[in-house]
Amino acid sequence: MAAATVIAAAAMVMAGCGGGENGGTGTSRGTGGAGTPGDLPQATTYATLKGLPLDDQPFGRADGTVVRPKAPLPISAQAGGPPLATLPDKQLGGPTWVPVVESRAGWSRVLLPSRPNRVTGWIPSSPDKVRTARTRHLVKVDVSDRRLTLLDSGREVGSWRVAVGDVKTPTPIGRTFIMASLAPPKATYSPLILPVGAHSETLDTFGGGPGTVAFHGWPGKDVFGKAVTHGCVRVPADALARLSKAPLGTPVEIVA
Repeated sequence: MAAATVIAAAAMVMAGCGGGENGGTGTSRGTGGAGTPGDLPQATTYATLKGLPLDDQPFGRADGTVVRPKAPLPISAQAGGPPLATLPDKQLGGPTWVPVVESRAGWSRVLLPSRPNRVTGWIPSSPDKVRTARTRHLVKVDVSDRRLTLLDSGREVGSWRVAVGDVKTPTPIGRTFIMASLAPPKATYSPLILPVGAHSETLDTFGGGPGTVAFHGWPGKDVFGKAVTHGCVRVPADALARLSKAPLGTPVEIVA
C-alpha cells in the first residue's frame, strides 16, 4: 500500500471511530452515505447501499469461508439477480476479504462493509472471479460484559476486558468482520487500527470519517471494562497483538 494511502486511510478510520473523548464533533443520523461515480455504488465503508438484504441469521452459522474478488464484482440482492452495487477488490488501500454467510451453486452471499449495518449481497463465486480461503478465527464481543474473546478453531485463545460504546454512541450489535489493518504513521493512541465492516448506529459521520467502528488500543488501562467510546472497541495491547494475526475477513460477532 502506498504511504499516502496508508496515511489517508488511517486518518479516516481514526476520525471515524473517535480516538479520544474530544476527538471530533458527531453528526446525527440522516445525512446518508457517500456514493461513488458510475452506474453502481461501490460497497466500501463510505457507502450506503439500497435494495440489498440484511443479515438476519443466528450467530455461529458462518463456517469461516472468506472470499476476495480478483477484480470488482457485481452485487445482487438474489443469486443471479440484477446488480445493485459493486464489490471493489480493494478496501482502505488493502485487499477486500469478506466472509461468506450463505452459498449456492456459483454464488456466495457475503457480508459487506457498507451501511446499513449487516447488509449482505450475492456475488459470483467461480474460481476465475474470487480467491477462496478459510479463517480459523472468530472474534466475539459481549457489550454487556464488556469482554472480547478470540477463538481459534473453536478454542478460546484469549479473553479480555475492553471498552465499548457509551449509551449515546453504542457499539453496534450483529455479525461483521475485520475489514482492514492500518498502522497510523503517528500512533497517538494505538499502533494499529483494525476497522470492521460496521458503523455507528447514532452517528453518520465523526470527525470527518464515516463513523466506521474499529478495534484499537488505548494508552490508559482505566477505560477497560467501561462503556465510554464513540462505538469503537478499545482493547489491551496483548489483545491487539493477537487480533492483528487474524486474517482479513475474520468474522466478528457482537452481542448485547
